[in-house]
Formats: sequence, structure tokens, C-alpha cells
Amino acid sequence: MKQVLEILGFLALVQGVAGLVTEFAGWNWGLVRRLGFLDGYEVYASAALLVLGVALFAAAGSRKSV
Repeated sequence: MKQVLEILGFLALVQGVAGLVTEFAGWNWGLVRRLGFLDGYEVYASAALLVLGVALFAAAGSRKSV
């Protein structure tokens, strides 16, 4: 379970960074910009993904390794 949380945390962090880089640097990559219902809220969604990634890493760190 710890590894699953770490993988999900890593993916959330990568997508959050990708969304912010897309918005501020003009690169066209990442999942956030491809979701139509997030139009106009890409920065907020990317920041939320960053926070989610940190939370997932914290949850993985509190779990015991088997």
C-alpha cells in the first residue's frame, strides 16, 4: 500500500508541476490542460494536485513498510 501511495503522489506532483509550467511557460504538456471542464481553473487544479501529491507522500510516510 505504501508503494501505491508513493506512486500516486509522484504522479500528482508531476501533473501539478506540468500544469503550472504549461500555464506560466507556455509549454503544451500535462493532463490538466486537456480536461475541458477545468478551463479557466488550470492554475488552481495544478496547485491542488501539488498539495494532493504532498499529502499522499505524507500518508505513505506514516504507513509501516511490510
